[in-house]
Amino acid sequence: MKAIEIKHLTKKYGKQVAVDNISLSVDKGEFFGFLGPNGAGKTTTIKCITGIATFDEGNITLFDTDVVKDYREARQRIGLSPQEFNIDFFGVTHKVLDYVAGYYGLHKEKRKERVEELLEQFELQDHRNKPFNTLSGGLKRRVTLARAMVHDPDILILDEPTAGVDVELRHDLWKHLRRLNECGKTIFLTSHYLEEVEMLCNRVAIINHGKIVADKPKEDYLKNGRKLEDMYLEITGGKVNYN
Repeated sequence: MKAIEIKHLTKKYGKQVAVDNISLSVDKGEFFGFLGPNGAGKTTTIKCITGIATFDEGNITLFDTDVVKDYREARQRIGLSPQEFNIDFFGVTHKVLDYVAGYYGLHKEKRKERVEELLEQFELQDHRNKPFNTLSGGLKRRVTLARAMVHDPDILILDEPTAGVDVELRHDLWKHLRRLNECGKTIFLTSHYLEEVEMLCNRVAIINHGKIVADKPKEDYLKNGRKLEDMYLEITGGKVNYN
């Protein structure tokens, strides 16, 4: 079953074409990597999938639910962890999660149970009463992931989920993401850390100048001892400097 199905998606900003007639699909339970240079169309595609942005042409479905015609149902299927922190900086961790759970319609007792479950899952119990702005970068990322998971979505969309965190914390977040995928969550990941994508994803698509220029299993990029970074730079026309 296809968790995400995008057909002939086009998105324009005025006369500028941000996404140019792209088609791709993500299978249920897949850990999918979506790569591209800055301005290539990655975040625009995510905004179209999640309903944050409208689009000019094409069709997007999530488990056969149309994101335009059945917006509310489709939005329930997705948890979004954006690149930028868009959380109340003075909000206390457990209250941030409780508020979002209420937004998705969870009743009081169910909200409490779900919040406690996520605090345990993301090792945030010791930080439950701390304002968001007092947390370290890694803990902020954990809270953002927990918030995306609060309504137990089928699909988790991650836009640069480990941006700004150190190596140790990045590996810690990878552990959480692997666990979620092993539990059956479909994960759609975009990241500039190509090592991260190489470590986590089963399949990788690359977008450049608004068009899909590659889409294949990760192993196909790694043939003959190549690294994903080498292939990414070759496909997108980037330059490698080994000096």
